[in-house]
Amino acid sequence: MTDPRAPGPPATGTAPAPAPGAPPRGGGPAPHHGDMPWPEARSIAARAGQRGWSAAEGAPSVTALDDALGLVLAEPLTALTDLPPFDTSAMDGWAVAGPGPWELRDEHLLAGRAEPAPLVDGDAVRIATGARVPREATAVLRSEHGHADDRGRLHALREVGHGQDIRPRGQECHTGEPLLPPGTTITPAVLGLAAATGYDELLTLARPRVQVLVLGDELLTEGIPRAGLIRDALGPMLPHWARALGAEVCAVHRLGDDAGKLLRAVADSDAELLITTGGTASGPVDHVHPTLRALDAELLVDGVAVRPGHPMLLARLDGGRHLVGLPGNPLAAVSGLVTLAAPLLRGLRGRRSPHGRTAVLRDPVQGHPADTRLVPVVLSDGRAVPLHYNGPAMLRGIAVADGLAVVPPGGAGAGRELAVLDLPWTGAGKTGSGECFT
Repeated sequence: MTDPRAPGPPATGTAPAPAPGAPPRGGGPAPHHGDMPWPEARSIAARAGQRGWSAAEGAPSVTALDDALGLVLAEPLTALTDLPPFDTSAMDGWAVAGPGPWELRDEHLLAGRAEPAPLVDGDAVRIATGARVPREATAVLRSEHGHADDRGRLHALREVGHGQDIRPRGQECHTGEPLLPPGTTITPAVLGLAAATGYDELLTLARPRVQVLVLGDELLTEGIPRAGLIRDALGPMLPHWARALGAEVCAVHRLGDDAGKLLRAVADSDAELLITTGGTASGPVDHVHPTLRALDAELLVDGVAVRPGHPMLLARLDGGRHLVGLPGNPLAAVSGLVTLAAPLLRGLRGRRSPHGRTAVLRDPVQGHPADTRLVPVVLSDGRAVPLHYNGPAMLRGIAVADGLAVVPPGGAGAGRELAVLDLPWTGAGKTGSGECFT
C-alpha cells in the first residue's frame, strides 16, 4: 500500500506541467490568463473581511468567560488589578526578615488568609506557596534550604538573597496596563489571564455566520458511489473547516443543480458569508454566475491564477454579505478555502494576518507555467516534503498534510525556501491563521 505521506511524482492521471514558457502539452489545461494573481486575490479577500468587520464594530456583545472560548476580543484586555495583587510566596518555606539565624513564630501563613502581622529583623514564620508575605519580610527561605533547631531558631543551609522567592506585587502587570489588543482570539490561556486579573465577562465579537450550499445532482450523501454518482466529500468537510476558521455555521443545504433553489437560497440567507461548492464555471448546470448577476452582486474576484482551484470566486452581496464560490473538486475547494474564505473570515473576525511560515523543500516540485500551485506537504526536520495524491479531486494527501506549500509559477527545486500555509488544526493555525474552536 502506498504511503500518502511519501514524496513522489504527481498522482497517476495528473499530467506534469510543461516547462516554463512552453505550450501546454496535449490534454493539459491552458493557463487562464484572465485569472487574478493568487497573492492579489488573498489581499482582496482580507480587505473585504476587514471592511465587513468595520461595519459591524458597533455591535459587540458582553460574554461570560465560560462562553467566550474561540471568540475575539472587541476591546483591549487591560489589567483590572496588579498581578500578583500583593507580595506572595513563590515557595513553601519560611518568610524571614534580616540576616539569620531567626526566631520562629508559632504560626503558619496560608494562601487566602488576611494580611499577616509584619516581621521584625531576626523573625521568621512558616509560609505556604501563594500566601501573602508579611510586611518587612526580606526573603522566603525554601523548606529544603533551612533547618529549625530544638530551641526554635531557624538556620539557613545556604546563602539567602534579598527578595528571594518572593513574587512582588505587580510583577506580571499593573492596574490599567494593556495586556492584549482587540482582535485577539480568546484561547484557554486568554481566559485564564482575564480571570486572574478580575474579569467575569468580556466584550467580544460574534463569530461570522456561514451558510454552506452544496451543489450538484451527482452527489450521494451516504453509501458507496454507484451508477455514475459520487459521494459528497465537501458537505461533511466544509462546515467543520469553517468552524475551525472561527465561524458559526448556521446551515448546510444540498440544492443539487437547481438554479431556482440556488437563487432563493442566496437571496434569502442572512448569513454574513455563503460558501457554494461547484457551479463556478460556465457549463449548462453552472448556476453561480447567473445567480450573482440576477442579484446584482459585485464580483471582487472571478478566477484566481492558482492550481488547483482556479475557477473560484468572491462576490459582495447586498447588506454587506459575501459569497465564496468554491470549485467542486475536493482539493480545489480546499484551495479556494485557504485563498478566499480564510482571509475573508479572518477579516470579519477583526483578526490580524498571521505571521507567515516558511520551509525548505526536501524534493523538487513541478510548477504550472503561469499559475501558483498549492501542494500538500508534511514538515519533517524543518523541511517540507511534498505529498502524493495532490490532484484537484483528491483528499488523500491533504488528509495527512501539515500545510500547503505555495509553489510559484515554473516550480521550485529541492532546497528552495517556500511559504507554507498552515491548516486550521496544525502549526500556527491552532491560534493564528485559523482557530480550531467548534
